[in-house]
Amino acid sequence: MLEISGLTARYGGIIAVDGIDLAMAPGQAVAVIGANGAGKTSLLRAISGLLRPARGRITFAGMTLTGRPAYAVARQGILMVPEGRRIFGALTVEENLRLGHRAAAARSRRPDDDMDKVFALFPMLAERRRQFAGQLSGGQQQMLAIGRAMMGQPRLLLLDEPSLGLGPTVVAQVFVALQALHRDGLGMILVEQNARLALEATEFAYVMERGRIVHQGPSAAMRSDPMVVHHYLGEAAGP
Repeated sequence: MLEISGLTARYGGIIAVDGIDLAMAPGQAVAVIGANGAGKTSLLRAISGLLRPARGRITFAGMTLTGRPAYAVARQGILMVPEGRRIFGALTVEENLRLGHRAAAARSRRPDDDMDKVFALFPMLAERRRQFAGQLSGGQQQMLAIGRAMMGQPRLLLLDEPSLGLGPTVVAQVFVALQALHRDGLGMILVEQNARLALEATEFAYVMERGRIVHQGPSAAMRSDPMVVHHYLGEAAGP
């Protein structure tokens, strides 16, 4: 479904993504873990069209996306839930969701039906549909950001640190919803500082350091991999 070959992206003279190769099948859930500054967010931004690659190739369902603007990538069904939510605080919950539907293009002509599905996933949003988004709690805003992306009828969902700044109860609610979406066949790339959570929620994982992929494998195997355990799960590696 998604194939990335030799992807390099820069901010000025700083290389943020350095020659990455990555592939995922339709409906697969993939984790990208690594320390702060490893290039994880930059990878998502390059896939979504927010960061123009310097080199390399991105294809999605057989279509070349390299260098295409973000709105064109979104209309192909790649939707991003950014770090920090980025909701429109001066708009209501419902208005935020309706804006998200603009990315659906020909995949959906029934925004009200799509909104009902979001409300079924996050009943709290239905209760607050007329409330200004800026008045929501951090966890509620994260749910809204995911719901807004779902209104765009994604074929691939990019999630950048969805647990950031949230309490354990809300994180659990968010990840239950994400796992439900994945069971329904939605593909995901999950960038998450909580490596244990990311590996539990996905099928395959990549480890990034300094813009490069340095390790990869099935998520279940990663959870007991000595290098991953030592560096990212906060435990002492076994003998």
